[in-house]
Amino acid sequence: MDGEISKQRSEGKISSQPLNPQNTRNLIDSVDAFLFDCDGVIWKGDSLIDGVPETLEKLRSMGKKLVFVTNNSRKSRKQYAKKFNSLGISVSEDEIFSSSYAAAMYLKVNDFPKEKKVYVIGEEGISEELALAGFTSLGGTEDGKKTIDLRPNFLVEHDKSVGAVVVGLDQYINYYKLQYGTLCIRENPGCLFIATNRDAVGHMTNLQEWPGAGCMVAAICGSTQKEPIVVGKPSTFLMEFLLQKFNIPTSRMCMVGDRLDTDILFGQNAGCRTLLVLSGVTSFSSLRDPSNNIQPEYYTSTVSDIIRT
Repeated sequence: MDGEISKQRSEGKISSQPLNPQNTRNLIDSVDAFLFDCDGVIWKGDSLIDGVPETLEKLRSMGKKLVFVTNNSRKSRKQYAKKFNSLGISVSEDEIFSSSYAAAMYLKVNDFPKEKKVYVIGEEGISEELALAGFTSLGGTEDGKKTIDLRPNFLVEHDKSVGAVVVGLDQYINYYKLQYGTLCIRENPGCLFIATNRDAVGHMTNLQEWPGAGCMVAAICGSTQKEPIVVGKPSTFLMEFLLQKFNIPTSRMCMVGDRLDTDILFGQNAGCRTLLVLSGVTSFSSLRDPSNNIQPEYYTSTVSDIIRT
């Protein structure tokens, strides 16, 4: 019966429930691992959301495994661990699964040839994770200041050994990068087009949302007329690594996030429990909009409600 209810809820036939003392206790008792998104859930920009440290500490004290699954590819796992620690939260690299890491792991598990290169439309996180996985990359922040001059007989030379283009969030995106990535995908035989994620917007600062990786990915989709391989949420690619590492059934995991189309859908696709927090991108009105067909199991205002409800 519970399985049928979960199925109906994931299909949008049953509305999600607000957290209350009773269902919060039931949720905590039935879950061994909490998977947290970061932007809009743990922090906004570089500002912690109220009550987060206490909540994480309490869940750890209850023996719960904590994992942080973020679509933001700007940082590597090592850089994210430093950010957590700078905010006063002790988190190890092994507890962090970012879309930058997912891109590198996708190439690794699919035996991407070591002699091939990867062109990065993105930032340091992607380049660092690729290097850690043993791959050679070019582009990234180094191409952030390159310009083009659309004069007669001008062309951009591109490396014919590039076998994959990885596109993620890139505040340094420019016309040169778009052309270089397009040339590699269109002209290098078998070149892969990988997207870290397709988030429309994200909380890059604490005061407002900013364009997400989705707009960079869409630009390359437009110029190449190809669709990417998406490795971040809601793709369940990262879940394979989570299962191998922690050996916890997805039915004993709860995905906590602020986005319906990435976080909640990721949890539902993997068979996890799901909790939407309204501290980030998704508003209550968006959740209840008749056009929304992604319904989390539960919703609440902020992460700290898990221990305060």
